[in-house]
Amino acid sequence: MVEGVWFVRRSQPGRTFRLYCFSYAGGNAASYLGWQSQLPPQVEICAVQLPGRGSRLREPPLYALPPLIDTLVPLVAQSTDLPFAFFGHSLGALVAFETARGLARVGGPAPRHLFVSGCQAPRLRDPPKGHHLLDDAGLLEVLADYNGTPPEILADQDLMAMLLPIVRADFTLAETYRYVPGAPLSMPISAFAGEDEERSCLEQVTGWSQETSAGFDHCLFEGGHFFIQGQREHVLARIGTTLARGVMA
Repeated sequence: MVEGVWFVRRSQPGRTFRLYCFSYAGGNAASYLGWQSQLPPQVEICAVQLPGRGSRLREPPLYALPPLIDTLVPLVAQSTDLPFAFFGHSLGALVAFETARGLARVGGPAPRHLFVSGCQAPRLRDPPKGHHLLDDAGLLEVLADYNGTPPEILADQDLMAMLLPIVRADFTLAETYRYVPGAPLSMPISAFAGEDEERSCLEQVTGWSQETSAGFDHCLFEGGHFFIQGQREHVLARIGTTLARGVMA
């Protein structure tokens, strides 16, 4: 495993394509490393590790998206050894999208494909609910409602005391995000969503089509916001098929 400050990946001979993965609020790069064995063998998973988690636990988390994008764009731009695609879930979809836009602005290398998952189209987002302003008890209720954190983790007071500041920072990133209209991206976009996702209507999923000039598709999976956990095999099969269908050529 190769672990830098911002990227965690398993580098092996024969890998000819890179999939950058961006985590949901409170997520960790390690959650994506298990995907490696279920994707085509030529694909290298490269998970983005934000400050405040994993090997960066002692670093303060970020609270604003623009500085994060300003940091990520040159880091991705200088990694030109392999063609690549982006995958992001929830907050990670916004980060992946804005990183792709940032690369386009500076004339950097473009992802071959953008996978956005569990995230409303940026120009059709609901007004912020102010989750990042809640007290710890309220924030715990929100996490329980998202149904992505095991109950035993939520009940562990010491662990949650460590995790809640990271979750709050990530919710701040998402809820203070403001979409700025711009030129459509030059790569295809695939939008994934859960059939039982209460936070997104179909229009907000298909609205991602307005952000690309190169083709769009969408897919609904069984489950709620964290369908990527319960339906991981199907999600990865869809990603693998899409990449193999010409993206990696």
